[in-house]
Amino acid sequence: MEKEIEEHGFSFNRRRFLSSLSLGIGSAALGSLLMPDLLNGDKDNMEDALMAGIPHYAPKAKRVIYLFQNGAPSQQELFDYKPKLHDLRGQEIPPSVLGTQRLTGMTANQSSFPLVDSFVGFKQYGQSGTWISDLLPYTAKIVDELCIVKSMYTEAINHDPALTFLQTGSQQGNRPSMGSWLSYGLGNENKNLPNFTVLLSRGVGNGQGVYSKLWSNGFLDSVHQGVQFSSGEDPVLYLRDPDGLNRTERRDMLDQLAQLNDISYQEFGDPEIAAKIKQYEMAYRMQSAVPEVMDLSKESDDIIKLYGPDCLVPGTYAANCLLARKLSENGVRFVQLYHQGWDQHGNLPFEITKQAMDVDQASAALVTDLKQRGLLDETLVIWGGEFGRTSYTQGTLTADNYGRDHHPRCFTVWMAGGGIKPGMVYGETDELGYNIARNPVHVHDFQATVLHQLGLDHEKLTFKHLGRRYRLTDISGHVVKDILS
Repeated sequence: MEKEIEEHGFSFNRRRFLSSLSLGIGSAALGSLLMPDLLNGDKDNMEDALMAGIPHYAPKAKRVIYLFQNGAPSQQELFDYKPKLHDLRGQEIPPSVLGTQRLTGMTANQSSFPLVDSFVGFKQYGQSGTWISDLLPYTAKIVDELCIVKSMYTEAINHDPALTFLQTGSQQGNRPSMGSWLSYGLGNENKNLPNFTVLLSRGVGNGQGVYSKLWSNGFLDSVHQGVQFSSGEDPVLYLRDPDGLNRTERRDMLDQLAQLNDISYQEFGDPEIAAKIKQYEMAYRMQSAVPEVMDLSKESDDIIKLYGPDCLVPGTYAANCLLARKLSENGVRFVQLYHQGWDQHGNLPFEITKQAMDVDQASAALVTDLKQRGLLDETLVIWGGEFGRTSYTQGTLTADNYGRDHHPRCFTVWMAGGGIKPGMVYGETDELGYNIARNPVHVHDFQATVLHQLGLDHEKLTFKHLGRRYRLTDISGHVVKDILS
């Protein structure tokens, strides 16, 4: 009963809220001061603007750190242990298993599809006895903190549409990314830092492209766009004052610019003018906030040891994981990491070994670091790529070398913290690791679950654009309640 009362307290009736707030001109004026988007001239989205920053129900998590492994890690070498593949190595995949799946142009013309087992061993770890690859010794140590989902699937078969689909809910692009939706739905926690930040790193393997459309605001206000942080001297481009301009002069310039923009806004009512004013103000505040959060010199020796020496090398995955923790603990709502190099069509044993070494220690360190700071319960950490890899080899199979093609039918991600059940494996693939045998999780189900943990109903978090109400999960998706604590 107590839980129902708590959830009822967070279940605002939007129509009743609007009615209460709009009792008179004074209430409307007060609403416009408290919620700047209230009177932005867009009547269709006025209700959504009123409720921005108010969750639909009690959230389990406040923030997300998404460790995206761009290029699609092979689940057979990392998490999905399939000893049957060892027995059938070199044999053709049965037609009953292959089915009518659409293949990429890289393997569609192969004359045979020989099965290949993993070159690396697996062991069981934790109280759950979860199988983890020998390539991930640090991840193995935190397995009881993880919920490993082995039954993810998608429709997209090539990198760009699959990556775009997972990040924006559409394969076509020009849609708001997940981080933008969260910024729009929940608002800022720290007014001095962007709500949504992006960090990039690169491994040794074949790197698929990462484009700004993946952190685009789409049709949402531009204040919700992701801000990319670089590893150079200027973490955010064009943030510094121009030569010859001091802080006082900068402040005066922004005040006068805001007055001019406000005149334009009053005349044209374009909400993007108001968004520009907000962006200028954010940039001004970021000039002092960003250098402080990017400074790793105050981190203890124990933290440096935890993440590994690479965390002191700007632009590495380890450095970005440490920055993700700092950004998150400073209130950044959504921190998106992209680590390129997982597209292993050939030379997989060598390349995936290097990639795993890049990410294993730092990924586990991030979870450990958040937990010891008391932040893991309110931070949802996600690790995974855009799809999986085939159980058959691409090209010629040799004794010590092989590759794997794209595979949308099943892949693995793990989640930690943020109200997700720890120490569990959800979903299962068949004995060849090719099709889902139990508890499938579609991309839209995954997205709905992430939003749910932050207190947002994926069916209610909408924005009207070109006559239609859009949402991250399009017209499908359900919350995977079995993995929620």
